[in-house]
Amino acid sequence: MQEAVEPLLELVLDPGDTFVTRRTAEGLLRRKDRAGLAIVASALAVANDNHADWIHTAVVDVFSIFSEDLDEALRLCEEMSGDADARVARGARRLHEGLAVIDPVLRPA
Repeated sequence: MQEAVEPLLELVLDPGDTFVTRRTAEGLLRRKDRAGLAIVASALAVANDNHADWIHTAVVDVFSIFSEDLDEALRLCEEMSGDADARVARGARRLHEGLAVIDPVLRPA
């Protein structure tokens, strides 16, 4: 829902508690869809270094297990890197960089 985007962005960028940042980012990423990735990307585009580190931790937690999930997230980030919203596009490129260095544990047989 569009009206949830701003409150979720505020939670990902919570200035007082990075635990909220990590858990909100992780929950959004576990959706494994464009909506969740777009919110995280948008936050990542403006995040300070501390918040970016916690967001990256959530990214690794979610996408370091299954290669199929990682591949889909990379594909969505490539797609979003051309988004009309410059903030989403910039964050998607940054998110893609973080995803690209992950070596997932499980790959298809």
